[in-house]
Amino acid sequence: MSKGLVCVFGADGFLGRYVVRQLAKDGWRIRACVRRPHIAGDLKVMGGVGQVQVLQANLRYQQSVDNAVSGCDAVINLAGVLFEKGKQNFGAVHERGAGHIANAAKNNAITNFVHISALGADMDAGSKYARSKAAGEQAVQAAVTSADILRPSILFGEGDGFFTRFAGLANLTPVLPLFGEGKTRFQPLYVDDLAQAVCRIIGQNSTGKTWEICGPQTFSFKELLQFTLASIGKKRLLVPLPWSISGLLGVFGDLSGYIPLVKPFLTRDQVQMLKTDNVASGELPGLSDLGIQGETIGAIVPDSLTHFRKYGQFYQPSVN
Repeated sequence: MSKGLVCVFGADGFLGRYVVRQLAKDGWRIRACVRRPHIAGDLKVMGGVGQVQVLQANLRYQQSVDNAVSGCDAVINLAGVLFEKGKQNFGAVHERGAGHIANAAKNNAITNFVHISALGADMDAGSKYARSKAAGEQAVQAAVTSADILRPSILFGEGDGFFTRFAGLANLTPVLPLFGEGKTRFQPLYVDDLAQAVCRIIGQNSTGKTWEICGPQTFSFKELLQFTLASIGKKRLLVPLPWSISGLLGVFGDLSGYIPLVKPFLTRDQVQMLKTDNVASGELPGLSDLGIQGETIGAIVPDSLTHFRKYGQFYQPSVN
């Protein structure tokens, strides 16, 4: 029996595909809202026949969002960008886009709402990304007071933006950079654990809570790079870079953002983010409060990086 119709924005992203798959297992009908439906057809096979509908929606336009939300019983906003490129900037996606989604939910009397923010979201943060995430939280809470806000740490899993990125870089260069000497701390979170959290909250109806969703272990940036190298069986020189030099690399990353089809490796705003630890405060509920035991990087990451090893899956790394 169907639990109802849930509208998922950002359904074709790294997290979105895990969320759609779990929602389908839980018995929801899903309206998967994406920017480019012609390359998101794989979402349809994540559920039964007709269970997943893929719909084009543009967060910059309220009418487009209203059309997507109409007739739904719940809303999940996973939409986000890690760097700005053209019209896909932080303000348009994280703040105004989130506001458009929340307003559409309010206009349709939808109270079951989950919004993905980010750990470190703060209006006073040095990072524009973090400030935009905080502004998005405010926009959502102003329109839908029952909305739950989830603040995850960095995500890992097959094709993630951290371990996969640095494993790829290790295959291209004999050195890896330690931004700010590699002291920034993180609590990496398995993407499927976050998807489980989203689906459990939406399944029991949101109640206006803010959550910090983080993994069970804390590592420094340096330790994460060392783990990545051990996972792919490579040795590379780790070079500490002061923030001034890191910022200069970020300038080149910003410039590369103007090149079509090029994703910047590091931007100035991301350098700014790296200056602040990305760990839970301990003051808000987390995974354990949802009955979820988070996966460790040792259980997931090595197997997700086999294609970066010299002998592929036949090389067995020694990692904890």
